[in-house]
Amino acid sequence: MQNPNKTLSVSVMSGKGGVGKTNISLSLGYALHKTGNSLLLLDCDLGLANLDVLLGISPDRNLQDMLRPEIKSSDVVVSIETGGFDFLPAASGVPELVEMDEDMQDLLFRKMVQLIGNYNFLILDLGAGINKTVLSFAAMTQMRVVVVTPEPTSLTDSYALMKVLKQQHGVDDFLVLVNQASPQEAKQTFERLSAACQKFLGITIRSLGSIRADRNVVEAVRRQTPLMKYAPNTEASKDISAIAAKLERFRKDNLELIAATPPLKNFPDLGG
Repeated sequence: MQNPNKTLSVSVMSGKGGVGKTNISLSLGYALHKTGNSLLLLDCDLGLANLDVLLGISPDRNLQDMLRPEIKSSDVVVSIETGGFDFLPAASGVPELVEMDEDMQDLLFRKMVQLIGNYNFLILDLGAGINKTVLSFAAMTQMRVVVVTPEPTSLTDSYALMKVLKQQHGVDDFLVLVNQASPQEAKQTFERLSAACQKFLGITIRSLGSIRADRNVVEAVRRQTPLMKYAPNTEASKDISAIAAKLERFRKDNLELIAATPPLKNFPDLGG
């Protein structure tokens, strides 16, 4: 008999690049691990991977190696912190990974499933935009976090991402995280996006919170050190910790529902 699933899968995505999505994915991982959660961080920006750069590491293997039959997923995993904070790196400049056919996706997912059940959380840092692989990953996770900034282009591109996911995959549950914004800016940004989604897509999005602009983010990137490690007491780090606490509470409150759902399948009843 198969053990019940304990892993909450969270895809972090955005309609456009440059909104801080990868930094957020990494910092959420650190915040969740700090409170005792085991976690696997997966770089799904398959053509332009950069989580390894933010971590200051050069992995020997990556997701491309997992497409080789003799390589097991555990051979590719990199430990970021002791106690169950691990990382599956992707590859940069590999076009075939960006537009994987169904056979390649199936092989990759089968190998991943053998691994991810060992963790409390699976965080997928998806590429920006609406290519096929991004949409497939997003549709398979239990929770979807859309990162936006107050810029009009970020709003329009995020709206387009949610529209395509709804039309092509039937996905209609999204959490929105507003980055690089004051509380007032974040409120206005979310309300504008929420109104558009309600009016034109017929879906109700929910707010996961916001992260204030913080000059320490730039310095953390320069030092190739995650913000939560470089400056854990800044405003942005406190915002990230609050968002991580929301994810942790959701997992604890919904363990029965999560147990009945594979970590890489649709999760239509999320949030209730």
